[in-house]
This record gives sequence, C-alpha cells and structure tokens, in this order.
Amino acid sequence: MPSPHWSAPVAHAPVDAAVPLPGSKSMTNRALILAALAAAPSVIVRPLHSRDTELMADALRALGVGIGEDSGDWQVTPGELAGPARVDVGLAGTVMRFLPPVAALASGEVAVDGDPRARERPMGPIITALRALGADLDDGGRGALPFTVRGTGSVNGGQVVIDASGSSQLVSGLLLAAPRFEKGVEVRHEGPPVPSAPHLAMTVQMLRDAGAAVETERNVWRVAPGPLRGGEWVIEPDLSNAAQFLGAALVTGGRVTVPGWPAETTQPGDALRELLARMGAEVSLGPDGLTVRGTGTYQGLDADLHEVGELTPVLAALAALADSPSRLTGIAHLRGHETDRLAALVTEINGLGGDARELPDGLEITPRPLRGGGFRTYDDHRMVMAAAVLGLAVPGIEVENPGTVGKTLPNFTELWASMAAPA
Repeated sequence: MPSPHWSAPVAHAPVDAAVPLPGSKSMTNRALILAALAAAPSVIVRPLHSRDTELMADALRALGVGIGEDSGDWQVTPGELAGPARVDVGLAGTVMRFLPPVAALASGEVAVDGDPRARERPMGPIITALRALGADLDDGGRGALPFTVRGTGSVNGGQVVIDASGSSQLVSGLLLAAPRFEKGVEVRHEGPPVPSAPHLAMTVQMLRDAGAAVETERNVWRVAPGPLRGGEWVIEPDLSNAAQFLGAALVTGGRVTVPGWPAETTQPGDALRELLARMGAEVSLGPDGLTVRGTGTYQGLDADLHEVGELTPVLAALAALADSPSRLTGIAHLRGHETDRLAALVTEINGLGGDARELPDGLEITPRPLRGGGFRTYDDHRMVMAAAVLGLAVPGIEVENPGTVGKTLPNFTELWASMAAPA
C-alpha cells in the first residue's frame, strides 16, 4: 500500500539536474479525441500515461474505439461509436468536457459520471449547448454530473451561445467533435472572459492539423463539417508540469534543465519562461532544452494569470518563499477546479505560518518564515507540487495523499527526490 503521506525532501545544496518530462496531458487527450473521430487509424507518439489520459482512453474504448499500445505509443483505430456504455471521467476536466460531445455521436445510451468532486465542477453550459445542437441528455435538471447521453448516431450541430468563463474546456469539447456534426458548429461565447486562451489555441491548431476547417474571431469559433484524417501525433513534454522543477532552481539557487522544450508551442506552460525571469531567474532556451538558473534569492511576482491558471499553485509556493510580496490575479475560475485552489492554497500556506489571503480574483502573499507541518492536497495534483516546492526550503512538511499526482505525473515523487537529493 502506498504511504498516505510523503515527507517532502529538503534541498541541502543547490539543485543541478536535467529533468525529462512525460507528454502533455492536454495534447494527449485532444489527440485521443481527434484520432477516435478520424477516418483512418492514428498513432499517438510519446503520450502521457496517467490517470487522466487512461480515463480518456478507457472512455473511448467503451464507445467502440480501438486503442492499443506499442512500446508506449498508442495505436488508435476508429470504430462505430455505440452504447450502451458507462464512462468514468474521474476528476479529469478534459474527459468530462471532451467526451460528452463524442458520446452524442454514438448510437445508444452513454452514462457519464466521475469522482464526487467532479459532480461540483461546471458542466451546465456544455449540457445546455449540446441540447441546443440537437443532442439528447438527461441530467435530472442538475446541470452537472452524473448524466446520460442518449445518442442517435449523429448530431445536427449549428450555432450555439455558451458562457465559457468557467473553463475554456467547455468550448474545446464542442470544437473537437464538431467536424462530425452534420452542420459543424459555430460557438459564440457571451460572458466574462474565457480563461486559458492558450488551451483554445491548442484545440484550434490540432483541429487544423487533423484537416478540419476552423475559423476564429473574438469569442467566436467556427468548425466546418468534414472528415478528420488519421496519421501521427507527436506529443510534446508537459510544460505545465515543469513549473515545480524549474522553480526549484529559484528556491535553491541552482540549475534545472527540461530537455525537449519546444521553440514554438501552444502550451500555457511556456509562460514560465517570462514569469520566472520576472522573479529573478536566468532563463535560456537552447539545444539542450530550457534551463533556469537561480541565485538563491528572488523577488515576488505581480501577474495576471488568467491565461495560465494551472501554474498558480507552484507560483504561490514560490511567492511564499520570495523576498517580497506577490499578487496573483485573474484566477477566480480556479475555485471550480479539482478543488477550490484559492482557498486551499491560503489554508495550507497559512497553516505553515505563512501570510496568504484571497482576493476576489486571486491571491496576495507576503513572505514570512515558515515551519513544517501537514499539508493537505484535496485530491489535487497541483497541491502536491506546491507542497514539494515549499519543502525544499522548509523541513518537516508532510504531504497528504501524494498519489493524487497520478492524475498527470505518476512518477513525480521519484523525479522530485532524485532532483532534490541526488545520490
């Protein structure tokens, strides 16, 4: 049985490491959907193997898609989508938002449910949108999981208005399946700004790479009906999962390189280059990858993280150890993630003696001397990563449920221990 707690390693010297990262969860799950809906087989090269991606693969298998493995790569053979089927989305936002439009294309009933917290995450907008596009869903009036999709083998499609201010995944889910809708889809967002615009750019680019005709303008996305081509998807390293490793260079005054960092990418994690440089790191991108060097001291950060909210937990941990206060804004939507991340970060940082407080749309953190103690993770992988960063400088941090990192980075604790305390 894995331990329910993990003693976060303390760095007794500057770290000096190269940390190869597995593939991007966001790219892997988009590639799985596009490959499942394609007109020919596909190969997904170097996909991420984690709870979120395995949930997606299992969901598509349940609908009739052939997904096999060869030397770690996934071989995807499209099949006739059909129920009855039961789909477990776990706590994966990409699965709970991307899978229902695909299920609507199946013949038969598809029951969709997930972890208890998943039933609290925003789903009403996509349920309403799918009904407007011609799909039949029974959610008992909850606007949330669990629900049943009653597919007829096709979806009419057309124009739909949606408030996607809770998650860009609400738009991406509709767009990814849209080429198979009879009329395609025009999605128009009305409401506060959509967060995580880079993820929407990733969706659009991957659709185009698969042969879809996509047009975009401000808050409007159009995808024409038509076949998607099969082929090869090569998955980039998950740049958001680099945050804690690169942050370790700042905390310890060391050096960390992430090999394979792409020169151009739609991944939100690429913003780390600018954000860490603003905190005082030396950042360089070269043939060996992205390298971050720290001096052991660094300043706080005043930043709008609306587009890159997933980086918030690690940046908040760095802020708690910085030399000056930080203000992280534009992230009110994080209250609807795996947990209420803003409340969780304030509670856990302050529980170690820190000074963090919630803002209407973010966090304000003033560095104070921290002490060891328990650090709850709320079944949220990013909270484990934040705790690990704090533990580099604060002895005695005991991290609850470290296994929750299996959502995106199953071997995180081993990678972290190797970097923080090399043999």
